[in-house]
Amino acid sequence: VIARFNEIVTNRLLEGALETFRRYSVREEDITVVSVPGSFEIPVVAQQLGKSGNYHAILCIGAVIRGDTTHYDAVANSATSGVLSAGLASGVPCIFGVLTCDDMEQALNRAGGKSGNKGAETALTAIEMASLFKHHLS
Repeated sequence: VIARFNEIVTNRLLEGALETFRRYSVREEDITVVSVPGSFEIPVVAQQLGKSGNYHAILCIGAVIRGDTTHYDAVANSATSGVLSAGLASGVPCIFGVLTCDDMEQALNRAGGKSGNKGAETALTAIEMASLFKHHLS
């Protein structure tokens, strides 16, 4: 599930995730990309996808960048707790790939810049958790 808000960042995170999935031989037909308006909307979609029974893991990608109001705190906290709740409610690992950054530079650094690509890192987490569930919890 990818948020369109701050898409200059989220598209780079998605590219990193998709490249990682390819590198680890995840078949393209096993990947579904669902776009939502922003990070606040990610959890409800992740939960419903998880409950569908069609997915082994749900990767949640977004970018919340601090502004001059408290909106950042509300969205960041809601996305964080919402993704956790989605995984618990659906029984499917919902992987938190939502950046919460102070500014755009920091976000871009984490989306393929100096700090690597957090999309790639969270894709690895999704692969590991899907495998763990398949081999130990099914």
